[in-house]
Amino acid sequence: MNKRQIESAIAELKMDYISLQGDVEKLESTGHADSVHKAEQRLAAMEEKLAELNKQLAEFD
Repeated sequence: MNKRQIESAIAELKMDYISLQGDVEKLESTGHADSVHKAEQRLAAMEEKLAELNKQLAEFD
């Protein structure tokens, strides 16, 4: 991946993360514990991917 592709992937992942956070809040307020747990696992995986992409981006600087 080049620098621009990594930046684009980071931006897209951040938008997805924010959207999923909103979904988690809605699920919590309606009492869907199983769905909340699964969504939190997805958030954790997204955080790991963001960390990986940010590390790759730092290598370009």
